[in-house]
Amino acid sequence: MAGPGDHEILQPEIVLGFHGLCLVKPVHDDDWYMGSLNDDGSIDCWTAYDDLHEALRGL
Repeated sequence: MAGPGDHEILQPEIVLGFHGLCLVKPVHDDDWYMGSLNDDGSIDCWTAYDDLHEALRGL
């Protein structure tokens, strides 16, 4: 389990971008993760949601 400050690499299946914020659906994971898209194409995720509807409401 990753702790604060640890980085876990997710293999994205779907990435939806919204003006610097994004939602990521990893391969083999039903959760959606919200984060910020960095200039180098990486994403810093900070919140997980159970489904897309909940994640979209979180934007």
